[in-house]
Amino acid sequence: MVDSFGASILVVEDDDTLASGLRAALENERFQVTHCDSGEAALASIEDDVPDLLLLDVMLPGMDGISVLRRVKQEHRELPIILVTSKSTELDKVLGLEFGADDYITKPFSLRELIARVRARLRARPEPPKAPDRVRFGRNEVDLRRRILWRDGVEERLTTHEAGVLTYLISQKSTDVSRENLLKYVWGYSPTMATRTVDNQILKLRRRVEDVPADPRHILTVHGMGYRFEE
Repeated sequence: MVDSFGASILVVEDDDTLASGLRAALENERFQVTHCDSGEAALASIEDDVPDLLLLDVMLPGMDGISVLRRVKQEHRELPIILVTSKSTELDKVLGLEFGADDYITKPFSLRELIARVRARLRARPEPPKAPDRVRFGRNEVDLRRRILWRDGVEERLTTHEAGVLTYLISQKSTDVSRENLLKYVWGYSPTMATRTVDNQILKLRRRVEDVPADPRHILTVHGMGYRFEE
């Protein structure tokens, strides 16, 4: 069972007043909250940094919530998504569940119920691989839980994917890890995703943590299979 403390939540809601209230309530529960006011902005945000949970309003300007749901689940099928629907939109609830929504909540709702549903969805996620919260290697120190990298003492923020790949590789230290396993544990593996997705993420990580990215010491290539982490 996964601890929800400090989990990242993307709130997609075009009503600024409601979004502000949701953000305040969730941050009060120690969640990390990002807000987008459109489906297009949400997809761009997820492409840059995948959250731990998506709270998605169905009625959005431009791209509606159901369309966003379908797009997200194609590439991140294990990302928990809670739909926010109106009382009169029973069809949205049915479509949402058919297209992969994990839960829904109907407006108006109590913040206590919403937070309970968020915690339940986060607890239901697969157990992540075990790795130390804080790791030092080479010129790097990484707080994997908080997704922070210090290189020569200079602080940088890791994306969700970068932290996920690094966490999984470190959890399997000195063991060959396949691209398929990285896709499964970091992206929630979708058959439509190419393993090149992993390779691109590894290139980004190497630029951050290796002295010579083209000749890495820590994130090594296992030809024909995947990668291996060495301190």
